[in-house]
Amino acid sequence: MPAPDPALLEQMFHRMSVARAIERLMLVHTRERKFSGWWHPGEGQEAAPIGATAALERDDYLWYQGRGSAWAIGKGMAAGLILGDLLGKMNGATRGKGGGVPHWADYSIGVMGEGATLGSVYPLAGGSALASRIRKDGRVSLADFGDGTSARGTFHETMVHAAAWKLPLIYFCENNGLLVGTRLGEVSPTENIADFAKGYGIPGIIVDGQDAVAVYEATREAAARARRGEGPTLIEAKVVRRHGHYAGDPQKYRADDEFDDYRDPVDVLAARLRGNSAERIAQEAEAEVKAAYEEALAAPEPDASVIERDLYHVQ
Repeated sequence: MPAPDPALLEQMFHRMSVARAIERLMLVHTRERKFSGWWHPGEGQEAAPIGATAALERDDYLWYQGRGSAWAIGKGMAAGLILGDLLGKMNGATRGKGGGVPHWADYSIGVMGEGATLGSVYPLAGGSALASRIRKDGRVSLADFGDGTSARGTFHETMVHAAAWKLPLIYFCENNGLLVGTRLGEVSPTENIADFAKGYGIPGIIVDGQDAVAVYEATREAAARARRGEGPTLIEAKVVRRHGHYAGDPQKYRADDEFDDYRDPVDVLAARLRGNSAERIAQEAEAEVKAAYEEALAAPEPDASVIERDLYHVQ
């Protein structure tokens, strides 16, 4: 498949730069201000969500996990909506109901949010993929997850049916090799999550998760396969979690030389851009995030009435 055109590469780099700017800002915010929630850093893993979302259509369904903000940014959410949610303000996507925890959603662009527990995306994404098959609407569902949650029963239970029914579903694993602070090799019989695909008769693809273009190409092929009615694909992106499981994690499980050969996904993508556009785009993203942060700080706190928003009932 041909590589992304220059305009798409610049869009991908802008969104990655916004996500990286949010990463840096939130680490400072958690140190210097009272913060009611947890921030789970996603720095170093941005290429996987940015590359994958670039290969999806606007109305494809995205079910993401809770690390960083790049999945939502990559799908087209504005930085202000995300920062408003993180700070628990009324200008956030959830109007202050998810302060400190990334439960943002925007159904207009297919950002469906996440479940209450890690790994709950499997049946949720399987359900939206089944709905697309019944409706014949051509939409693809992507379930993002970490390597640790591949041990959950819902991973396998959903895949059995998705493979049998040829649902338009992409299982997308961000494998950083760490289950909080436990090495994957200590609890898993295989180092490759993609190997599980063989048991279900579907493609299992391993991709360089530090290269957004490589991720884009793998996801684009998986999405095309799903739209052709050929069923699910399991993509495993090998990524690097640059920081701890949470902001403030002492990371005593890290080796001193762990990052000696680290490749930053921002630098990898910047090298593909024309001229000095990477520097210009990064500066624009930094200014965009700074303005969104100031707006979120000044936004009102939610009152009790927010509890009654977004509820549905049948009379």
